[in-house]
Amino acid sequence: MTDRRTRTALFFDSGIGGLSVLREGRVLMPDWRFVYVADDAAFPYGAWEEDALRAHITDLFSVLLEEYRPALSVIACNTASTLAIDHLREVYPDETFVGTVPAIKPAAERTRSGLVSVLATPGTVKRQYTRELIRQYAQKCHVRLVGSDNLASMAETYMRGTMIDEEALRREIEPCFREEDGRRTDIVVLACTHYPFLVNRFRKMAPWPVDWIDTSEAIARRAKSLADGIETLPGKPDDPDLAVFTSGFPVPELCRLMQGFGLTPTTLQGE
Repeated sequence: MTDRRTRTALFFDSGIGGLSVLREGRVLMPDWRFVYVADDAAFPYGAWEEDALRAHITDLFSVLLEEYRPALSVIACNTASTLAIDHLREVYPDETFVGTVPAIKPAAERTRSGLVSVLATPGTVKRQYTRELIRQYAQKCHVRLVGSDNLASMAETYMRGTMIDEEALRREIEPCFREEDGRRTDIVVLACTHYPFLVNRFRKMAPWPVDWIDTSEAIARRAKSLADGIETLPGKPDDPDLAVFTSGFPVPELCRLMQGFGLTPTTLQGE
């Protein structure tokens, strides 16, 4: 007899930026329960050495998979996906993982000027996975990789309801914009799930209009397509949707934010 799981989808990020993907997932998968895991105890991932971060994520998933028994896990983080998702699939071969990668292919297909920028964390910029995507899909474009040390933290601050320095924000996105032989950058890929929450600020501070590509909906569609093929118990589980924080119970402003997304804040019990 098949050991069918409940319709529980786990969304994982280093902080709260992955809520941009979860928001889309809930629209497409209304009959599923959601567990959002913010590994805020380890935030930001860019400060970690690669081997140590891969081991940390893999060990953490041993706890998460046992605790919540998801039928599907979405790694809603470019850095974690490009670094660890292949390893997660090897270590947990019976689990279904959905990754997040920079949207270089659609950017290359859509650009008219041939000048594309990828706005990411330093970890995603230096990853060989990212460069391989450029080699495969964007050889006819000039792709500029822009690694920001500060934008993810700025997005976290902004999402918690605190205003951010717009001049500092402008400095972070300025390298994305280049002019060459009468052409201008016309597409910026948002290669961090935190960044869509700042995109309206980006538009305001940009020196000229560009197409900002957010992959949140595409990731959610991929999760939905895989979810449809997983044998699960019928009906949505009775347990509430959760927001799990690895650092402990969240502060009041984070609790309010999570509740606004329909999530009940909690902490990880199984570590």
